[in-house]
Amino acid sequence: MAANPDFLSIAQLSREDLFSLLAISQDFRGKTVFGRALEGKSVAMIFQKPSLRTRVTFEVAIRQLGGWPILLGPVESQLGKREAVQDVARNLSLWVDAIVARVFAHSHLEELALFASVPVINALSDAEHPCQAVADVLTLQEAWSSFLGKELVYIGDWNNMSRSLWQVCSLVGLRFRAICPKSYGPSSEERVDWSTLPEDIKGADAVYTDVWTSMGQEHELKERLEVFPPYQVNEKLLAKTGKPTFFMHCLPAHRGQEVTDAVIESPYSLVFQQAANRLPVEKAILVSFVENTYESESEEGRSSVLRRFGHVHHHSVAQGKLWL
Repeated sequence: MAANPDFLSIAQLSREDLFSLLAISQDFRGKTVFGRALEGKSVAMIFQKPSLRTRVTFEVAIRQLGGWPILLGPVESQLGKREAVQDVARNLSLWVDAIVARVFAHSHLEELALFASVPVINALSDAEHPCQAVADVLTLQEAWSSFLGKELVYIGDWNNMSRSLWQVCSLVGLRFRAICPKSYGPSSEERVDWSTLPEDIKGADAVYTDVWTSMGQEHELKERLEVFPPYQVNEKLLAKTGKPTFFMHCLPAHRGQEVTDAVIESPYSLVFQQAANRLPVEKAILVSFVENTYESESEEGRSSVLRRFGHVHHHSVAQGKLWL
């Protein structure tokens, strides 16, 4: 692995990289496995947005690995307002061994990664949610014996979650389709197979949805509540798949809006398995990108695969700013 790589996007992973992360995540289900891998290391956690799963799982993961998490909340982490992003990156690099950042603007992550001399991990941005996507595909890997012939349909607003999900499905060979209202779907550049018709859910082996209004879009709530009701995942809609179908949601869920209680509490709901998988996946990511000394006890040589993770050229936005 390149020295101090960052994890900002699913796009930087190869198929081999992803399956290695999934295998290591399985190893980390045992709390004592490599329990001191981050011994003596400090990790700054920048959280501009409220968080339950991401905040708790990253902090627990760091502590169980022997590290020391340092939370920087919305007051301290006003990137580009209270302090220039490059100054935050340079200062934190003097004191900590990694930066986990949950931000609004993806460009802030790119700038952090450009100026920081320690790894930067995307804990959510307006463009992607890669840690959740890896946990989601781990959940499906456990639910199915193979991805062969399976199809995941995402229904609702095209956002950071659906974008990362689309990318991770492509890596594992899982067919992906999206169903979104007109003007709320993928861009033409993304080349996603999508439609505007809820009945196109037919044939799905798993159905995934997310909130209709993401953080930062609250001013659009009234308009969205008029557009999205036909895309609610309820028992009637799921019946249109024509087969037993899993339900998935990254949470938090607005019950009664994008999903009904009957669906989220049903036996075919995987939402809490997804949440549980955030912890082992984030341990695997931390060890792979921060520590970079992981040695598998069950499969010798897996670490050599991880060391081939590349440092992706994802700094195009930040690099461009340097020339202004």
